[in-house]
Amino acid sequence: MKKIKITDLLIFIVTAELVGALSALLSGDFKSFYADIIRPPLSPPPWLFPAIWAVLYALMGISAYIIWRDNGSEVRKAAALKLYFLQLAVNFSWSIIFFRFRLLEAAAVTAILLFVLVVLMVMTFKRINNIAAWLNVPYIIWLMFASYLAIGIYILN
Repeated sequence: MKKIKITDLLIFIVTAELVGALSALLSGDFKSFYADIIRPPLSPPPWLFPAIWAVLYALMGISAYIIWRDNGSEVRKAAALKLYFLQLAVNFSWSIIFFRFRLLEAAAVTAILLFVLVVLMVMTFKRINNIAAWLNVPYIIWLMFASYLAIGIYILN
């Protein structure tokens, strides 16, 4: 791998974090909606979500930077980064679908789609750089749990 360029790394991290922040901003009053719905067992408190997502977005940005800077095939890197940005777009849309529009079924389907896209992204990243792939394992675990929550909320409400 090439030498780390801190400015470029920060651009990747900040971009991912801004996607999350903008999505949250466009989601509207998510605190009262989350408090009013029936949630499945094991639902975490609302304050935990921003903390977890901040870490996950940072890991996403770092992993995408690693792929971008890798010495491997430009074609593979481009395909991997396309998947990265596609999953980031779907990730961006989830909060808006769930909180702003309160489309619980669509949010559950979107959560599952996001999970599938991230698994595909990680598999693609693994062919290029193992570290970049492993940095997204917490994201996959969280998305499994988030999918459970989204499906549970849809069923219960």
